[in-house]
Amino acid sequence: MIRAVVEHLIRVVFLLALVCNAKASIFGIANARSKCFPSCCLIYQLRGGNGDANTPTLSRPYLPYTLAIRDSIMIAHSFHGNANFGPAGGLHGATYTVDVEFASKKLHPECNWVIDIGAASEMVSEVLAQYNYKNLDNVFGEGVMTTTEFMCKAVFDGVVEKMKERQMMNDDGYDFQGWIKVTLWESHKAWASYEGPASY
Repeated sequence: MIRAVVEHLIRVVFLLALVCNAKASIFGIANARSKCFPSCCLIYQLRGGNGDANTPTLSRPYLPYTLAIRDSIMIAHSFHGNANFGPAGGLHGATYTVDVEFASKKLHPECNWVIDIGAASEMVSEVLAQYNYKNLDNVFGEGVMTTTEFMCKAVFDGVVEKMKERQMMNDDGYDFQGWIKVTLWESHKAWASYEGPASY
């Protein structure tokens, strides 16, 4: 009897250790802090809700309104002869279809929009102009692997920076609070994304 209880306790402790070291549950609703064992202080949160003020949102919250902008860029780049990229290791070109999604919980109180579509289009266009018809090896420097995933983050950061600049000049008191997702389509077969809160 005692042996069975001890074995059961060992299993429970082992499972708690696994849960505490997990980054998230398979449903994306539990966020665990690292090194929390043995206290196992799980912070439970609904998608997008924060368990405490110091815990960043790890997954997209429920934001029912979305506006998307589509554009494209043509670039050249290489992967600096890295064998992991096969034939793409050398200099080659790519045409990306770029989707930038703006998602928010509510609409503008007067205009009933997520974000001004003209302003959003202009911001995305300004960010993409930094890369369009450019050799990314020159833009980012030698040795930087300008993968599609990397470029998604670069475009995301650029859009957030443009939003910050516009907000400083905006006098209507409304700023976009929501989530941005950037998707770069290499083709109909392959694409990559980066997303996060539009915090600035």
